[in-house]
Amino acid sequence: MLTVGCAALPSDGLDINVGRDAEQIAAAHFGIATRGDLLRWARRDAEPFLAEHPLPAEPFPVPDPAPYLAALAAAETFAEVSAVTQRLLDAAQPALSTMSDLLVAIARWGDRHRAAEQGSAAKLLMEAASGSLSVLALADEADLAVLRVMYDPTPAQPPPAPKTAPGLPPAPPGPPPAGPTAGR
Repeated sequence: MLTVGCAALPSDGLDINVGRDAEQIAAAHFGIATRGDLLRWARRDAEPFLAEHPLPAEPFPVPDPAPYLAALAAAETFAEVSAVTQRLLDAAQPALSTMSDLLVAIARWGDRHRAAEQGSAAKLLMEAASGSLSVLALADEADLAVLRVMYDPTPAQPPPAPKTAPGLPPAPPGPPPAGPTAGR
């Protein structure tokens, strides 16, 4: 008999893997628990705790994407698309910040984050917290990149300075810009 988790399976049959997914087969081969096993055991052991400290079972409320999609479909300029993007980021920021704060609190529980090694659970949680806010920063950076092309294009490059004979100092630079460019 081969023991997997809590169940004993016959080891002589070819049907040993019928109904099992790749993770279950690999876990049985290496003698380790699956993700499902770990979560099931943790849920079982946390039942008394959750009875004393009930947590919401339903997911966070999902905002209605319809107004954003309708506005995006009606947008005709990059400025209008930016308005949609910025409103979306403003709406998502409180939820993502809260999630980030909670992940940091979980990572810091029991001071396990102190002197934690790279790849440890505490470090992974801290990276997840940072990553949840990175979504906002990356989207804002992309929006600003488009706006920069539209409103603040790169100034024309001055022609290269004429080459001087060896031993002579370089030619002086051109005059500085006269003021702000159009569109600022």
